[in-house]
Amino acid sequence: MPPPPTAALSSSSSLFLFPLSSYSSPKKTQLGFCPSFPFTKLTNFTPTRRLMTCSAVSIEKETLISHRPHSFLRETDGLDDGSVRSRFQRMIMEVQDSVCGALEAVDGAGKFKEDAWTRPGGGGGISRVLQDGDVFEKAGVNISVVYGVMPPEAYRASKANVTDQKPGPVPFFAAGISSVLHPKNPFAPTLHFNYRYFETDAPKDAPGAPRQWWFGGGTDLTPSYIFEEDVKHFHSIQKKACDKFDPSFYPRFKKWCDDYFYIKHRDERRGLGGIFFDDLNDYDQEMLLSFATECANSVVPAYVPIVEKRKNTPFTESHKAWQQLRRGRYIEFNLVYDRGTTFGLKTGGRIESILVSLPLTARWEYDHKPEEGSEEWKLLDACMNPKEWI
Repeated sequence: MPPPPTAALSSSSSLFLFPLSSYSSPKKTQLGFCPSFPFTKLTNFTPTRRLMTCSAVSIEKETLISHRPHSFLRETDGLDDGSVRSRFQRMIMEVQDSVCGALEAVDGAGKFKEDAWTRPGGGGGISRVLQDGDVFEKAGVNISVVYGVMPPEAYRASKANVTDQKPGPVPFFAAGISSVLHPKNPFAPTLHFNYRYFETDAPKDAPGAPRQWWFGGGTDLTPSYIFEEDVKHFHSIQKKACDKFDPSFYPRFKKWCDDYFYIKHRDERRGLGGIFFDDLNDYDQEMLLSFATECANSVVPAYVPIVEKRKNTPFTESHKAWQQLRRGRYIEFNLVYDRGTTFGLKTGGRIESILVSLPLTARWEYDHKPEEGSEEWKLLDACMNPKEWI
């Protein structure tokens, strides 16, 4: 089968908050970046989805700090002025706290280690990692606020009407939360979620230029074994969050998720999907802020009850070996198709940040094929042939 349009072009599966490119309509330009690295990338797709433009720019290096600040916003933005920037930052901080608190309660023993940092020109982030707990092998929940500059050619490419105007560098702002959770028990699923907001300002020498903004993100489930009641519960929570805003969102974003997390060389999806969206700005901004908030707040009720139910399920070495093989698939996707990960590895980024989304353990076997009709086969079949769960 031909690969989905997003398979080899984008991903938000790692803990980098912003995919480096995203699926979009042929006439629409995408800009994305990874805040842990000096990078900004713009892609402009033709109807044949051919990469047209590529640009890079530096982002200031982070400085570790001993205590998390109240805000990472620049003073010129206002620390709590009711702007979308301020409210989105507040939301991701609150969600990080609520998710970490819920995960520590489920684990019972593991505690999150926190690293906070800032950048000289504004922005910063908080990384939290729980490792080798009673329930979670590895759980990372990161937030980031980033200020940077788009190169002028990226700005020109993003304009709706081509002109001879040559503006200078365009300032941008982005904030997001991203998480990957790997439980120990093979019957408890891995979870990934990521929600982000992006904005550009007018360049200094083109004050009349329009400000651009968009939202992106999603939540997806990656189990090793299928419990239909669990998958239906997870998808029903995603649909409920979507339906509060637009009944077209869930089917649209569910399919987008199935297409997005596609392992081309295996001809299979990474997991059983959820929702995914990017470059979303064709609705009211206040509505989309509320939508992203609703989705982020749905993570705990969608996921924690499943882990609570499965964390103590007895399992065999064979079950664990299958989980390790599926972890191998997760790693393949991250290292082969996740553009933020591969860019970071090639450019000498902070290795702990680059690989924090990966599990502690994984497994590869030569030419492994589960027996047809087995529970392992059923999972693989669902990854190769996405289903409608609700």
